[in-house]
Amino acid sequence: GKFSGCSNYFVIAGNSKQADLALCAGYHGEQLVLYAQHLGLNTCWTALTHGTIPNTFTLCDDEKVVIYIALGYGATQGVQHPQKKKDTDLSNILPGEDNWFAQGVRAAMLAPTAVNQQKFYIKAERNADGIPTGKVHLTARFSLIGYQQLDLGIVRYHFEVAAGKENFTWVI
Repeated sequence: GKFSGCSNYFVIAGNSKQADLALCAGYHGEQLVLYAQHLGLNTCWTALTHGTIPNTFTLCDDEKVVIYIALGYGATQGVQHPQKKKDTDLSNILPGEDNWFAQGVRAAMLAPTAVNQQKFYIKAERNADGIPTGKVHLTARFSLIGYQQLDLGIVRYHFEVAAGKENFTWVI
């Protein structure tokens, strides 16, 4: 990939029989990523671009690797990817809306996703006046690349932090 000299990484793995393993890996992996960034380290989700070095970690028989997160001091701090989609492409946000839902959507739009595709949609249930009721749906859209469930976990974490978990519940 685009890495050189990187010898530190998180191995994000879990029980291979867990139905929501990829979603949980994205959610909790993003917590690690943001904490590492807070500490001044650089990170990068690496799925297909990583090498495998034998005997660098051990898994139990019922576990599998979901993804790796490279960790270290980067040559640069990285760059913000250009925002190609509008908030209305990714959610049912209303024009001019500025509430917990809008804050969550805007934060979710900054979440890293597989090759920056943003293959998700966030929908707030609304009352007759158009105000979010506190029930939110998060769904994946089709992607040839895959990783939709991992991405949903990452997006979910960003949305929750900005929207405030006390303001809504996920509808699954």
